[in-house]
Amino acid sequence: MSYVVDFVNVSTVGLESSPVADALAGLRANEARYYKNKFDHTFTVSTADEDPDALERVSRVLKEERDIVIESRPLEVTDFEVDGTRMTYVFYESGLSINVMYGLEEGGKRAVGFKLSDGMEVPEELASRFKFARQKSKLAGTIRGSFFVIKGEY
Repeated sequence: MSYVVDFVNVSTVGLESSPVADALAGLRANEARYYKNKFDHTFTVSTADEDPDALERVSRVLKEERDIVIESRPLEVTDFEVDGTRMTYVFYESGLSINVMYGLEEGGKRAVGFKLSDGMEVPEELASRFKFARQKSKLAGTIRGSFFVIKGEY
């Protein structure tokens, strides 16, 4: 069942099994606010089981680009297009959020972004490969993030 993410009244709906559910809900709401304000897009998520193609897309890019396999259980996904860019997100039980930004035009921006919820450790599969910068968010507390540029065609 899909869920429209409310960034005014932040809820842990769908994320309850996460040990950092409140922080992950804040991170998800932070993303929803960004897309609403910048693109007037309503950020709607589904369970990972309901949209296996979105999960597979993110998993494939991670595996083929950097040989990364995320160990945490995926809870929610979303996949949409804004301003000529396809965005696919996966929110994991550990508190990790991964997005694949894929510009549809030749030469468009293409990258994978990682965001860590406040209170979670850096996942082992990412710890030795990425440095994480910090940013403050009213909705999510301190968010740590990193990214890499996608080189292949997907």
